[in-house]
Amino acid sequence: MKKVAFVTGAGQGIGKAIALRLAKDGFAVAVADYNAATAKDVAEEINRSGGEALAVTVDVSDREQVFAAVEKTRQALGDFNVIVNNAGVAPSTPIEEITEEIVDKVYNINVKGVIWGMQAAIKAFKAQGHGGKIINACSQAGHTGNPELAVYSSSKFAVRGLTQTAARDLAPLGVTVNAYCPGIVKTPMWAEIDRQVSEAAGKPLGYGTEEFARRITLGRLSEPEDVAACVAYLAGPDSDYMTGQSLLIDGGMVFN
Repeated sequence: MKKVAFVTGAGQGIGKAIALRLAKDGFAVAVADYNAATAKDVAEEINRSGGEALAVTVDVSDREQVFAAVEKTRQALGDFNVIVNNAGVAPSTPIEEITEEIVDKVYNINVKGVIWGMQAAIKAFKAQGHGGKIINACSQAGHTGNPELAVYSSSKFAVRGLTQTAARDLAPLGVTVNAYCPGIVKTPMWAEIDRQVSEAAGKPLGYGTEEFARRITLGRLSEPEDVAACVAYLAGPDSDYMTGQSLLIDGGMVFN
């Protein structure tokens, strides 16, 4: 029986790795991204390798767009089983420099985007007459406050709270809700954080990465595929008895 997964922010970085991994695991995948070109590239890569994928353009901060994208996926792929609310932004925000615009941008994508994704998924699960799995992007920064990332960190703490509450609320519907919490992953998003932190310190590129990487027990930055493997577990049947959890997959940065 074919299963269908919907992954936001799947045009690059962690989201792309998740889409490729779930396709490899046999899911038909909706590659959702606000960048139509990158979404199309990833979907084509999956289709070329014998999988089944659909590119969907969506701005996750827009509730109606998220609902429309999920419904389009359900109709086109014939079912709806897993949503991965992966899209996110992470600007560097020293406390004194936080603006209304930055708070709104980060919360609209990282927090509201997760809420709209969960709501749209519930609607799709109900339309198909079965439960499903909701998987949210948290972060090690959602377990411990990260320096100069106040807005991002707090948005990920919010995702962890949403994940726990939704897990309690949705269990009667046969829906599990979990999150994955990456550390420092080699992606375009991380390169941008490194640039901001390094420049703010008046240091060359790579300084920010070095400072953060000191705290990684395993001594290496994460590859996007490391995170995708954790998401594959959360999307598959082996995690059926788990809900409300935010799994740290950070190489040992945060120990709880």
